[in-house]
Amino acid sequence: MEHQLINAIETALGWSGADELGNGFVRGSMDDPALVSRILTPNHLLDIAMRRSLDRPQFRCFQKGEEVHPAIYYTDTVSPRGQSIPMVNMRSLGRLLGEGATLILDQINVFDPTMEVACRALQWWSHERVQVNAYLTTNDAAGFPLHWDDHDVLIVQLAGEKEWEVRGTSRKVPMYRDSDPNNTPTEEIVWTGVMKTGDVMHIPRGHWHQATRNGQGSGKSLHVTFGITKRTGASWLAWLGDWCREHEIFRHDLDRVRGSDTQSLTEAAVRLIDERSPADFLAAYEQATALPRHVPFLDILSPLHAVVCTTHFPPQIRENGVSVDIVASGKKITFAVKAVPALRLLLSGRPVLLDQAASVVGAEVAAVAEILVKEEMCAALTPELFSGYTGLVTNAVS
Repeated sequence: MEHQLINAIETALGWSGADELGNGFVRGSMDDPALVSRILTPNHLLDIAMRRSLDRPQFRCFQKGEEVHPAIYYTDTVSPRGQSIPMVNMRSLGRLLGEGATLILDQINVFDPTMEVACRALQWWSHERVQVNAYLTTNDAAGFPLHWDDHDVLIVQLAGEKEWEVRGTSRKVPMYRDSDPNNTPTEEIVWTGVMKTGDVMHIPRGHWHQATRNGQGSGKSLHVTFGITKRTGASWLAWLGDWCREHEIFRHDLDRVRGSDTQSLTEAAVRLIDERSPADFLAAYEQATALPRHVPFLDILSPLHAVVCTTHFPPQIRENGVSVDIVASGKKITFAVKAVPALRLLLSGRPVLLDQAASVVGAEVAAVAEILVKEEMCAALTPELFSGYTGLVTNAVS
């Protein structure tokens, strides 16, 4: 899926693809102000907070380096029937922002179609799961103290300015579950400076960093952080541990008294490693991912006039002579080979207007689209979902 944000990130960082993820710290700048404001604005973030029932820890507020108690900026909205729904008190939140505070909304891609589409595009690009968090800081407010993340991050500054310090790693490629707590920051300074609107930064896993507006007076900063957790050798070994249960030798108890047949266990483990390579694991990982949420299509509500592929990763199109298999999220659908042109268009990750598509790949595209929507590999392109693509991803038949 071609996405303007990905193209802009690659250009800004001097990358030619996702293989650069995790290889080293790098920063750059995008030169398209319209693209930056199209992604997210401070007011749109606040609008999301106002219109949804959010709760901690997904939505948090910090002031003077400490988390503000939710009771200060949350209130219970009571319906006429007495139903209580926790909502952000926008008046109280506005007061905190006026004084200087940091708001954090985790997984904003769950609430906003533009962020949803951006994460899906990054997942197709990286073949890893992606989530995005938004950070709005106002006036002279501090951010998090020096810390490191257990995943690679791509940071896009969308409004205002924020001062950053990035350090090297204390431990090579640390993990969330690790043998070392990795609590002591390194003294090695990789970069210090101010991120301005349109700037992009890649911080690899394990690099210590902090950001703040302390000492910068009045103003604002809005940035989004795309978190990308890559698979590791430990992930592969954990996957092998699940597969070993297929073999009887691994299901036997380890005998503490007489001793176990260590030689046979070792040989069986070697065979298992040979049978299931890291490449097999990576392929299986994509297929093990469940199909995403989307608005169900009901023809009683409206006809199917436009669709888009919404799988977490690009579906596989496997031609087999007279037929073609579509494989995604562990599901396989078989079509006649004549459907291939329609399938390639519908599964491109770009919006497809069926009337336009029919003139390009034939009238059968509508029937194929109905099957893909029914099997949840594509979703009906509602106006709300379509808004996530507008100006960022072109129509597939444009």
